Amino acid sequence: MTHAVDLVADLGEGFGAYTMGDDEALLDVLTSANIACGFHAGDPRIMDATVRRCAEIGVAVGAHHSFPDLVGFGRRAMDLTPDEVRTDTLYQMGALHAFATAHGTGLRHIAPHGRLGNLVATRPDYAEAVAGAVASFDRSLIVLAQDGELADAARALGLRVGIVGIADRAYRDDGTLVPRSEPGAVLHDAGEIAERTVRMVTEGVIRTVGGRDLPVACDTVLLHGDTPGAIALARRIRGELLTAGVRIAPLTEVLDLKADATVGSA
Repeated sequence: MTHAVDLVADLGEGFGAYTMGDDEALLDVLTSANIACGFHAGDPRIMDATVRRCAEIGVAVGAHHSFPDLVGFGRRAMDLTPDEVRTDTLYQMGALHAFATAHGTGLRHIAPHGRLGNLVATRPDYAEAVAGAVASFDRSLIVLAQDGELADAARALGLRVGIVGIADRAYRDDGTLVPRSEPGAVLHDAGEIAERTVRMVTEGVIRTVGGRDLPVACDTVLLHGDTPGAIALARRIRGELLTAGVRIAPLTEVLDLKADATVGSA
């Protein structure tokens, strides 16, 4: 069986005169990009430049929406109502959609960032708010999520879901990520991270902090560009996936192949 996977990373996460990560170098590795929409990072100039570059080289554009937490980079819990989550999601998708339209492309997916991304995996009210916003805005958008409440809510509305594998983050036995506030939440050994990525894609499992192999249906691998050695690691991961016989493909193609395989085995 031939495996295929999308490679995605969070881009455009600077603000004003401040930059984070080497987006240009990372774009050479990717097939999709989660682009900050101004609430946790990003501003109109950065959004414009990032979308323009993605359009030029054929990288799929996705909205990386978050809590309105610019100071905390979207990583702090906020006591928002579900309707605030819904309308904030619509606002951010709309902002990025304007730049995508201006550069002759469109949005392909959405991916909640940071603390919002963690909470939509476990809170049904937040998950339904995000999925509802997407369904009311553009039903063709793919919802990127971990297995959990958001994936379930999106599927219930008939939306396509891409399951995200995060090889450099530690997983608990229940499938949630170890919080960044806890020791060992982020992995740093390049060999270990690359090996975990290949296992996720080819075997459909990832080793948890509890020592068990957790099933993971990985449609897209999330790479990071804002840590030391991140670009070299991203290139290594891509290279080892190719060596393992994995095809790097756009997310829409990965999901189409998965759907065809499901139909064929029925």
